[in-house]
Amino acid sequence: MEDSSSAAADDKPLEPQPPTTPTSAYHLHPRREPFEHGLLPIPKLTFTDGVQTLSQLKSALLSSNSDHRVNLETLARVLQIPIEQARLIIETISSVLHDQSDPLLKAGVSREIDAIGVNVFDLLIFLYIQSYKRLLPKGHRDSASVADVWPSTSAFDGFLSALSPLQLVRSNSRRFIPSQADEEVHQLSYLQKHIGNILSLLADSTEGEGDDSLVLSMDKFEHLGFLVYFGEKGIAKIPLSQSTQFFANSDPDMPAAPVPASQVLDWLLQSISSTQEHIADRITPKENGPSSSDQDVQMADVGTTSLKPSSSPRGPSFIEGVSKSSCVKQASDLKGTSVKVVNCHESVIYILAPLKYATVYGCSDATIVIGAVGKAIRVEHCERVHLITAARRICIANCRECVFFLGVNQQPLILGDNHKLQVAPYNTFYSQLGEHMNQVGVDPNINRWDESLVLGAVDPHDSLSHPAGVSDAQAESATHVDPDQFTDLVIPNWLEGEQSGSTKDNPFPLPDTYLASKQKKAKSLEEVKQILKESQLEENRKRELSSALHSCFKDWLYASGNIRQLYCLHGE
Repeated sequence: MEDSSSAAADDKPLEPQPPTTPTSAYHLHPRREPFEHGLLPIPKLTFTDGVQTLSQLKSALLSSNSDHRVNLETLARVLQIPIEQARLIIETISSVLHDQSDPLLKAGVSREIDAIGVNVFDLLIFLYIQSYKRLLPKGHRDSASVADVWPSTSAFDGFLSALSPLQLVRSNSRRFIPSQADEEVHQLSYLQKHIGNILSLLADSTEGEGDDSLVLSMDKFEHLGFLVYFGEKGIAKIPLSQSTQFFANSDPDMPAAPVPASQVLDWLLQSISSTQEHIADRITPKENGPSSSDQDVQMADVGTTSLKPSSSPRGPSFIEGVSKSSCVKQASDLKGTSVKVVNCHESVIYILAPLKYATVYGCSDATIVIGAVGKAIRVEHCERVHLITAARRICIANCRECVFFLGVNQQPLILGDNHKLQVAPYNTFYSQLGEHMNQVGVDPNINRWDESLVLGAVDPHDSLSHPAGVSDAQAESATHVDPDQFTDLVIPNWLEGEQSGSTKDNPFPLPDTYLASKQKKAKSLEEVKQILKESQLEENRKRELSSALHSCFKDWLYASGNIRQLYCLHGE
C-alpha cells in the first residue's frame, strides 16, 4: 500500500486528505482567555451583520500596511473610534494573544504598543467574538449556606427602590460563576455556529467557484490558535498546524499549499463535535443538569456543577467558598498560571505567586492579596472587598463599596453597574514580590492606578435583557482613597514559609501626597511612643490609658476592614 501511494504521489500533486475525527487522546478546546478577558463593551465593536462589515474592514486594514499589522492611528481611523479606545483594543488583544512570538508581547510601555500595533487577522478574530454572549450565571443551589455569608439585609437594601431596572435585576439575585465544564460547552457551541464565518475572514479568495473559491494558508490557519488549541490534561498544548494532516508535515522553507477552506471547516466541525461528545461522556446529567447550547438560543435554564477547589494544567486553580477564615497559597500550591477566587466571604486570602490571569468573582467582606499578574485580572460581582494586586492590567465590573490598592501598568478598566468604588496606590509587599513581578513582566516603575478608563454601564456580552435607554449610560467611576486614610497592609513573613526573596519594601513608588501622609503618621507614632515612655503615670492611670488605646485600635480595625487580617493570625 505504501508503494502504490508513493507511485500515485509521483503521478500527480498531493491533494488534501479528507478530514478525519481526532483521536481520543487529543481534543480541540476553546481558549478561555479571549472569552474571559478579551471582551469589551464598546458599541462600535459589535457587528450584527455577520462578516459583511468585517470583510470590508479586512480589505481596508490590509491595504493600509503591507506587513499585515495595524498601528494605533490606523485602527482608530478605520473603526472610527477615539485613540483611547483603539489603544484599549490593542492592549486587550495583547493580554489574550496566543502567539508568544508576536512582537506585541515584547512591548512594554504604551508608546511601544502603539507603534507595533496588532496583526490584522488576530484583530479580525477579536472583533468577531465581540458578538459572544457569556453563559448566564445561575443561583447557588444551597440557599442555607449562602444565607450564612450573605445576610438578608445589607447597606444597599435601602436604596433598591431608587435603582434602575437594570440594577434591580442584578441586586435581586446572588449570582454564581458557571462551572468550567458548562463554560467550555457553551464556548464550543458558539464556535460550532460561528467558525465558518471566522474561517472566511482568514481565507484568501481564488479564481475557483463555489466552496473551492476560498483557501486557507498555514500561516492564516495558525491564527485560529487565538480561539482554540489541541491538548489534554497533563499534556502540553500542540501547535494547531501540527494537529491536522493539512499542514502537519509542512517545511517552513517550503510551506504546504493552501487548503480549501471548506475542508478545514469540515475538519474543525468534526473536532468540535468530538470534544462535545467527550465532555458529555465525562459529565453525567445528574452532575451537570441540562446541557447548554449557543447563547444565541436562550440559556436561562442551563444548570451548573458544584465547583470545588481544584486545578489542572488546562484550567485555573480555584479558591472557593472560604468563609470567616483565611487562605494562603504559594506558587507551589498552584498548578498552572491562572487562579479564580470565587464566593469567599468575611475572609482574608493571600495568593503570593506569579500568575498570568486571575479572576475574583462573587466575594464579599474580604481582603484579597494577589501577588503578580502578568496578563490580566478581572474582579466582578464583589461587595466590600479590599483587593491588593500588582498586575499589568485590571478590569472591574459590577462591584460595590470595594477598595482597590493597585500597582498596574495599564489603565484600570471600569465597567458595568458599580457603586462607591475607591482606588489607591499599591500598599504592601512580600519578600518574593520583586522576583514574581519580573517573572511575569509587571514594571514597578509604571503605576497607572489613578487613570481609570470608564466604559458603559451595560455589558453587551452578558445574557441579561436590558431596559431601553440604558445602553449608552456610563459606568460609575472610582474615587481616590484619602491620603490620610491610606495605610500599608503588612504581610507576615511566616506566611511565605521557607521561601524568601530580596524584596524589602513596596516596589511601587508612592505618590507624594500618600508618601507625605505615611511619613506624617510614622512621625506622630514615634512622638506618641516617646511621650508614653517619658510619662510618669500611676499604675491605675496606665491601665486606663492602655484600655483607651486598645479600644481606639479595635475601632480602627473594624472601620478600616483590617480586622479581617486577624483571621489569618487566629486561624494559624
